[in-house]
Amino acid sequence: MFIGEYNHNIDDKGRLAIPAKFRADLKDGAVVTKGIDNCLFLYSKIEWGKLVKEKLSNLPTISQTNARALARHLLAGAMEVELDKQGRINLPDYLIKFADLNKKSIVAGLFDRLEIWDQDAWNKYKSNTDKKSEKIAETLGELGL
Repeated sequence: MFIGEYNHNIDDKGRLAIPAKFRADLKDGAVVTKGIDNCLFLYSKIEWGKLVKEKLSNLPTISQTNARALARHLLAGAMEVELDKQGRINLPDYLIKFADLNKKSIVAGLFDRLEIWDQDAWNKYKSNTDKKSEKIAETLGELGL
């Protein structure tokens, strides 16, 4: 399970160090793709396979525009990545541009995936979300959480 928030830098070659505690789960490779909220999603190959097989392949892409859009967003934007000897992945330029990543980045664990954020965007997102936490909790409480 991926949890926690970590500060890391992206170097001039687009390499990002993955927190050491997550490297074992990604040692057999990973998939990075366009995420939601202007970040990147990073899945282990196993979790990516589950997402594609159990969720994306069951979307009604023939009949629903939003289903097609989500499938295109996640699948067409995806790239397989491998950890190098220093535990870094190489982010493709198009994904760096998509998430507007600068040198200072955040790697956030979200159960089955990691999210990669520009540090300033993450801080802004967190600040806005923290201000709404009571309302979010009430809404989710209505859903049984």
